[in-house]
Amino acid sequence: MPAPAASSDSLLAILERYWGYSSFRPLQREAMEAVVQGRDSLLVLPTGGGKSLCFQAPALVRDGLALVISPLISLMKDQVDTLVANGVPAACLNSAMAADERAAVTVGLREGRYRLLYVAPERIAGEGGGWFSWLLSTCPISFVAIDEAHCISHWGHDFRPEYRQLGTLRAQFPQVSFHAYTATATARVRQDIVQQLGLKDAITLVGSFDRPNLLYRVLPRATIKAQILQVMSRHLGEAGIIYCPTRREVDDTSAWLREEGFRVRPYHAGLSDEERHANQDAFLNESTDIVVATVAFGMGIDRSDVRFVIHAGAPQSLEHYQQEAGRAGRDGLEAECVLIASSADFLRWREILSKGGELTEARQALLRDMERYAASVGCRHKRLVGYFGEVYAKDDCGACDYCLGELETVAHPATLARKILSAVARVGQRFGAAHVGSILRGHASEQVRSRGHDTLSVFGLLKDASVDEIRGYIDQLIAHGFLQQAGDQYPVLHLTTEGAALLRDPAAAGTLSLARQRKPEKGRAPRRSKAEAESWEGVDRALFEELRALRLRIARQRGVPPYVIFHDTTLRELARIKPTTAEALRHVYGVGTRKAEDLGAAVLAVIASGVGDRPATGVGS
Repeated sequence: MPAPAASSDSLLAILERYWGYSSFRPLQREAMEAVVQGRDSLLVLPTGGGKSLCFQAPALVRDGLALVISPLISLMKDQVDTLVANGVPAACLNSAMAADERAAVTVGLREGRYRLLYVAPERIAGEGGGWFSWLLSTCPISFVAIDEAHCISHWGHDFRPEYRQLGTLRAQFPQVSFHAYTATATARVRQDIVQQLGLKDAITLVGSFDRPNLLYRVLPRATIKAQILQVMSRHLGEAGIIYCPTRREVDDTSAWLREEGFRVRPYHAGLSDEERHANQDAFLNESTDIVVATVAFGMGIDRSDVRFVIHAGAPQSLEHYQQEAGRAGRDGLEAECVLIASSADFLRWREILSKGGELTEARQALLRDMERYAASVGCRHKRLVGYFGEVYAKDDCGACDYCLGELETVAHPATLARKILSAVARVGQRFGAAHVGSILRGHASEQVRSRGHDTLSVFGLLKDASVDEIRGYIDQLIAHGFLQQAGDQYPVLHLTTEGAALLRDPAAAGTLSLARQRKPEKGRAPRRSKAEAESWEGVDRALFEELRALRLRIARQRGVPPYVIFHDTTLRELARIKPTTAEALRHVYGVGTRKAEDLGAAVLAVIASGVGDRPATGVGS
């Protein structure tokens, strides 16, 4: 099918009319023009970077039907609901739909009523594939978009075998352009995507992996419940996700938080399909604020106002971490991502992968990268984007524990390290971190005294340090390769070759840096990120809450998630600008023509009810 001529101006007109956006975000224009021109493409943009628009807007420029492959039913349903609410003719076909719903969509396809059709890869791969292949042959396919394209790669973190069979579409539609979209892909994964999909002369667009609106913190695991509550106290009434390593931990944490008075639901593969779907829907529809989940939860979640993500245990790779933490702040507003980790997390991952025969050299390398991130002393944003090959130019991100001054580096790291290594050596490398920590603190416990370890020269060398502080140093030395752990139930500390060298010669420390959590000033809350301060600048907080209540009422009436009506970004802009006419409302970010016509009267009524009584206010209101 010949590609129509479309200027950036015509794409912008579509963006403003249907989505209420008056400008392109980074790489959107280039990605959209590749689709319009019919040239194969691969786009890598971080979560919240506006990937979906890069195939949705061109579908309204090109003639015919855009076929979108999406991995999860919940994800495609949310996107279709949002498109329809914006006035875009779109539909999906999936196994969860009733027979009459599928029949109605089929009729609509034959009559040419849709511009986008969402389907799962299983439908292409064989789930009714023969019939569906015939149905597609009767439609004027404009282009094919593959969302979450990293699922096609063995090197990706969410490999789906069904994605490997999408090459059959290329054979069926050799003249149609193919476009792959993902938020997380290393250079190796990008190369695999191009090869597996058979992309021809594809333009590859890779955006910045940085999410400046996310505030990253890493906490050494101590009293996990207290640490979780401390984070949640900063986000009362806001949406959040807590990831736990096991189903049992999910159930226990969820039950505990419910007793604490939080609106919370669990999510993991051990629940029935009905309960999982009900809990996910409750989160999307704002009937619950928090989901405690295993990594089984998240890829299909399109809720944009998640304000915090807590990892109560380290994931197995930085790709997993960026994908999961990246579910926060999809609307571009501030959000907090907290990793609570210990060396035991990585020991457990190695045991799990080893028992499953999956502890390959590649998986070991991924674990080591994650371990080093958790123990690193430096800017978190710089460390994350550097993993994906991007150079981070800023000296201070203003949005991580290190750059906000919440960590303090140890003055003489080599000396401190040698004290700890010496304690491990003095006990014959036969004890774990808790026992070594007791000796260093000078705590003459029953176990320490019974073995005569209270008489060692290293006893009390770090008497002024807390248990958590010493454990943090040990975890950092493990991550830096000076110590290692071995053993299943009772992990024992051993010196590595590098550790033994450092014990002999302080110069072997090289550029080693060790850090501890800075003790917070009593009664003083943690510093806010620059993004948070700026996002509330001039916003009437009371009006924002009134608009949130209006959004929720409309969403409940229509049976859709609230973010389908408006994102928080739009509500804050409304509460900042306070438009008083339909024309002014139409130009507010995220409103657009269709929503101004549909919802304008209700929005303007809420604004008018308080304008004049309430001046625009900032964060402190």
